[in-house]
Amino acid sequence: MDRSRAVWRKSSRSDANSQCVEVADLCDGVAVRDSKDKAGPALAFDARGWRAFIDSLKRS
Repeated sequence: MDRSRAVWRKSSRSDANSQCVEVADLCDGVAVRDSKDKAGPALAFDARGWRAFIDSLKRS
């Protein structure tokens, strides 16, 4: 997945000192990264994988 044009966003509920993740919509899925390590690795999901990830969080 190409992240070169990703527009990252994080929750409006997070503050400057919180440990947050950022999410970016990609043309072929979604990417997630640590907001404190912007140059670090990111997880990439296709649409099906993202839905499964979100559904598993809701069940937790």
